[in-house]
Amino acid sequence: MSTKLIGAVALLSLAVAGCGTLSKVDANGHSDSPVFPEVDKTTFHTGSYPNVDNLRQVQEGVTRDQLYDLLGRPHFSEGFRVREWDYLFHFNTPQGLKTCQFKVLFDKDLIGRSFHWAPAECADILKTKKPMKPFSLSGDVGFAFGSAVLTAAGQATVRDIAGQLKQMPEVRGITVSGHTDRIGDAASNQRLSQQRAEAVRRALAAEGIPASSIQAQGFGKDRPVVQCDQQNRTDLIACLAPNRRVDIDVQGQR
Repeated sequence: MSTKLIGAVALLSLAVAGCGTLSKVDANGHSDSPVFPEVDKTTFHTGSYPNVDNLRQVQEGVTRDQLYDLLGRPHFSEGFRVREWDYLFHFNTPQGLKTCQFKVLFDKDLIGRSFHWAPAECADILKTKKPMKPFSLSGDVGFAFGSAVLTAAGQATVRDIAGQLKQMPEVRGITVSGHTDRIGDAASNQRLSQQRAEAVRRALAAEGIPASSIQAQGFGKDRPVVQCDQQNRTDLIACLAPNRRVDIDVQGQR
């Protein structure tokens, strides 16, 4: 191989090695002015929709293998042993599609140490957590018809719900809401719904959920989830079953 050819290969190797180095990264994996590559220079032409839970696991000390496993390969031509990886991510948000760049900076040992977003407000996406889903206890399963005493099946259901609540460290409060169907007079329905909500509240407290964090309220027939017009009473009672329920709403995020 000629001297000129060897020199050209060496220069090309250096160029490839440095093509992904845009920011001045110190030995500890930090930069005062991280530089993001131009979006249209991505080799992963459309970007990707990341798993947000995986993104939340990316923290200081992450290795390249771990990053690859969590996020996939970087989306730009980073070169060999560069100290930064760049990604192009898309997120579906309540405001519409949001496109963000995500940069990981590595220390001299190629361990991830700092992380940057462009635009910067993209970091807030990771702070948005899913609201906790409410639980619901069927009145026909949890209570005998017209009764506010929990059945064995109802007690087992409440016990299971309490177990799940204990695994949710960010619970700030619990609201137990009792509901009835429209059969019967309004005063009786209101009273029954309140009594059933109180019964569930006491059962949750007995399972170790702090009573002070639980509110119980009855709504009678005022918040139906189905509407029925059957003329036969038996058919009407069966159709209205979803309205006879106790909902357990959890205030907090996960």
